[in-house]
Amino acid sequence: MKRYNLSFFMAVLFFLPMEAKSGSATTDYSDVRIQDLKLGTQAWNFRKFSFYETLDMLQELDLHYLEAYPGQVLGKNNPDVRFSHNLSDKEMAKIKKALEEHDIKLLCYGVVGFDNNEESMKVVFEFAKKMGIRTIVTEPKYDDFSIIEKMVKKYNIQVAIHNHPYPSKYAYPQTVLDHIRGLDERIGACADIGHWMRTGLNVVESLRLLEGRILDVHFEDLDEIGSKKANTVPFGQGEANIHDALAELTRQNYFGMLAIELEQGEIVKDPVPTIRDGKVYVDNITHYKDWDEILVQSDNGRFNKHGWNHYGPGFFELDHKTGVLKSKLGMGLFWYAKKMVSDFTLDLEFMVDQERSNSGVFLRIPGVPFDNYYVGHSFEVQIYHPGDGIHRTGAIYDAEPPITDATKGAGEWNHYSITFRGDKIIVYLNGVKVMDWQAEPRGKITDFVDEGYIGLQNHDWETAVYYRNIFLKELN
Repeated sequence: MKRYNLSFFMAVLFFLPMEAKSGSATTDYSDVRIQDLKLGTQAWNFRKFSFYETLDMLQELDLHYLEAYPGQVLGKNNPDVRFSHNLSDKEMAKIKKALEEHDIKLLCYGVVGFDNNEESMKVVFEFAKKMGIRTIVTEPKYDDFSIIEKMVKKYNIQVAIHNHPYPSKYAYPQTVLDHIRGLDERIGACADIGHWMRTGLNVVESLRLLEGRILDVHFEDLDEIGSKKANTVPFGQGEANIHDALAELTRQNYFGMLAIELEQGEIVKDPVPTIRDGKVYVDNITHYKDWDEILVQSDNGRFNKHGWNHYGPGFFELDHKTGVLKSKLGMGLFWYAKKMVSDFTLDLEFMVDQERSNSGVFLRIPGVPFDNYYVGHSFEVQIYHPGDGIHRTGAIYDAEPPITDATKGAGEWNHYSITFRGDKIIVYLNGVKVMDWQAEPRGKITDFVDEGYIGLQNHDWETAVYYRNIFLKELN
């Protein structure tokens, strides 16, 4: 009991300054559209089963991401062979084949220990390289991470520092930050939210503190905070505040996996029901479930323009870290060339740097834009705050005015949800319906096609328009 009181008291003292500085107490996540994060599992949940049995159960659960740990029996018919970084090339080949057959990606490995020397680390890093593992999870006993950093740079494999409950070394996220500050960004945190709760910490505030340095998440919900005897419960039924945790990770553009973790002994005798219930909850609060993110974030967390083309002279500059597009150098079109679409919903956020900034979202561009022909043969959902009627934000440019004004001002992010089904265009701006129109040739639009490209317009030299979080869902 004394240990619990001490840890909880330390947590309160620890987080008060951060909350005062960041204003975290007033953060509202209700409007955050939670993205479809990489939900998977720690193989530790299946420690009563073999590795190959684990793959079968993950397939049953429709989970496609796995974090392995050293020590799990590889196959039930050969209990002496265990999963580890000392496996033979033959065993590794069998594992890779089984992963492929089950459509499962082995993203992480840990928690694994190694001495503070290259010889010890090399064995683990070589294993990770051969297996295609992206992140090694560890809990170093030493404070000098210089050799870890050297190996990270050599192998281009991430290292995530894991936390156990207080009084373990990395129980508090600030301790992890202190150890990784100034090091390569591929050295970060494995945020074990269940152990944070056992220590008495607020999950969302801890995630916020580690923003930009989270490489892996061990994902668990408990029925109470501040007790090592807390029970594991399905997501959403405990005190972790899973919704806001996922919203915060979405806000951070988190690109790692969510490794479901079950610590309680009874549950692991049959972990499938608890994991299934938790997955249903996560799926239900995920806004972008089964959507395509068309401004792509790579496995290394950096955004890229793959699948997009520019028609100039103007173009969009991409911040590879934040995924924000910024218009540059006047008139142009940034169009999604990967596919033509017919019936769809397009979700995106935009921001103007000045009230007079001008842009638009083009729908069903009839072909590859070599000139301005597309302007009269596709529809533009307008972005121009000071305009009137058919030239104002929310309008179908030169054709149909918005029902109402729902814009936010310069410097604020706006959200468009645009549905084009058949000849019907429906537009929501910041949650307000501003367009419900039966499309027809009108104004500058002489005709339109049943299928085409999507494009983002940049208009002038003096002002800028920004876009981010671009998602597409094709409709049947």
